[in-house]
Amino acid sequence: MTSARRSNPLRQLRASDLRGVARLATQATAGASRVAEGVHQSVLGTLGLPEGAEPGQARGLTGLVYQSIRGVTRLVDAGLQAGLSRLEPFWTPTDTGATAPVQWEREAVLAALNGVLGDRLARDHNPLCTAMGWYRQGLPLDPSALAASGTATGKVLVMVHGLCMNDLQWRHHGHDHGDYLARTLGYTPVYLRYNTGLHTSTNGATLSAQLEALVAAWPVPVTELSVLAHSMGGLVARSACQHAATQSAPPSRWLPLLRHLVFLGTPHHGAPLERAGHWVDALLGSTPFSRPFARLAQLRSAGITDLRYGHVLDADWLGRHRFRKSPDQRIPVPLPQGVASYAVAAALAARRSPAAERLVGDGLVPLHSALGVHDDGRRTLGFPRHRQAVFYRLGHLGLLGDLGVARQLEQWLGSE
Repeated sequence: MTSARRSNPLRQLRASDLRGVARLATQATAGASRVAEGVHQSVLGTLGLPEGAEPGQARGLTGLVYQSIRGVTRLVDAGLQAGLSRLEPFWTPTDTGATAPVQWEREAVLAALNGVLGDRLARDHNPLCTAMGWYRQGLPLDPSALAASGTATGKVLVMVHGLCMNDLQWRHHGHDHGDYLARTLGYTPVYLRYNTGLHTSTNGATLSAQLEALVAAWPVPVTELSVLAHSMGGLVARSACQHAATQSAPPSRWLPLLRHLVFLGTPHHGAPLERAGHWVDALLGSTPFSRPFARLAQLRSAGITDLRYGHVLDADWLGRHRFRKSPDQRIPVPLPQGVASYAVAAALAARRSPAAERLVGDGLVPLHSALGVHDDGRRTLGFPRHRQAVFYRLGHLGLLGDLGVARQLEQWLGSE
């Protein structure tokens, strides 16, 4: 593990990575030309000169120049994709499967990229796009290997990471909650890896299907299923539960096995930083000269904009403009029935600073949002007091490596 961390990141590149980066570069070139054309046309508009065929387009020779730039960019992209595709068979890693080294740096970069642009990567079929799957120790889960080693138990702990992260980042400062609960309570942890740039409801539906497949393929009968979710992962887990509970046929096999659902710093009612990004959209769109630059602010993914209010259903976003100012129109979704649900929140402030707790929270998620508390009683999730825990002088990522949090998880999961 240490040697993998210290390896040269350039050695971790694949031919498909270069093809994906080339696609992003050509798309960025085309996008920059549209921004420049929009600014150009805004200036011409102040002189009373007409626009082109569409708003923000220049006309005449100027418009032709911008169209030519984008046309050449498309040709370059097609050439690069074709050429690099032919190279891929000759630059395929020979050490794949269970013996492959874990490429920490590459996976961290891909996780961040998918968080910011994941919906675009999926739409463009970019090879940098992350597919949802199960992992252990950074490698794809192999149920047959678990069966052969005798390490699979009937108690399965599903670990769901947050925005711009991956399964490897559950290990924080040398600590992994999954490993800890495996030692203390006999769980077998499995780690989800997914594209956090997709809508949370899209990931929730896929997670439900993945859990069905996991339960079916598990080498021993599953007696207990528990989910530990960090940050956005909690919204994805709630969405999966709701999807499984409302699906018509066949009935879910995994949901009746779900015993515990633990949320670590989940923005059940949204995160202020996404709302700040929403205000950036509004400010950039307030004048003709800055309006073209709104394209840059609107590059952030569907997964990020879902964090504005904490979306968990398709109905929360379908038919609505992601970047248009609007009130919270979510459909209230309660916690799953018959499942012991727990909320862990963190606050950077000391216990004696109630205002800082509410306003700052863990640096990303306010305290009330992490605890599921809302001014509208219909939206309050209603975690019982004995299933809530607040840790002070601790940040959002600190929840992953704190031993006090681990002991609280052990107490909860071991006693109920």
